[in-house]
Amino acid sequence: MRLTTKGRFAVTALLDLAMQHSTRPVTLAEISQRQQISLSYLEQLFAKLRQRGLVDSVRGPGGGYCLSKDMARVSIAEIILAVDEPIDSTQCNGKENCHNDKKCMTHDLWVKLNDLIFDHLGAVTLKQLVDEQKARSDEQKARENGVVQMLDMRKVMPEKAAPERERAAFSA
Repeated sequence: MRLTTKGRFAVTALLDLAMQHSTRPVTLAEISQRQQISLSYLEQLFAKLRQRGLVDSVRGPGGGYCLSKDMARVSIAEIILAVDEPIDSTQCNGKENCHNDKKCMTHDLWVKLNDLIFDHLGAVTLKQLVDEQKARSDEQKARENGVVQMLDMRKVMPEKAAPERERAAFSA
């Protein structure tokens, strides 16, 4: 599959924007600094994202970008397609001219893979990625503060705990 930096950076930049989920617009300079993506490259990506209705721009002092849709309604496939990134693992870009101007023997295999990838990326939302990142961040903060989550073995191994409780009840 040919997923170039264009698609990856678009997803990363929108995830960053969504993570800031604040009342004020976020500047591309802020995203550029946090994600180490060229500002001029972000400008190109956000022009396409704005054209496709995924982000809104606010001009002037305090301006920047904000999401134009609810995070739960933005799929990763939608972001990738918005920046004209093909989701295609065929050698012929789906034109069926991969082998001497004819469809190669494995063409249908790669088309099915495209479908699976597109379905997966279409099922993952920006909100899911934000929630995953926040959970990781919370876990990291807890580790840094020396907080370790204890595992309740009674919940993990209920079948071993139950007979011991029954024996204790009979011997009492």
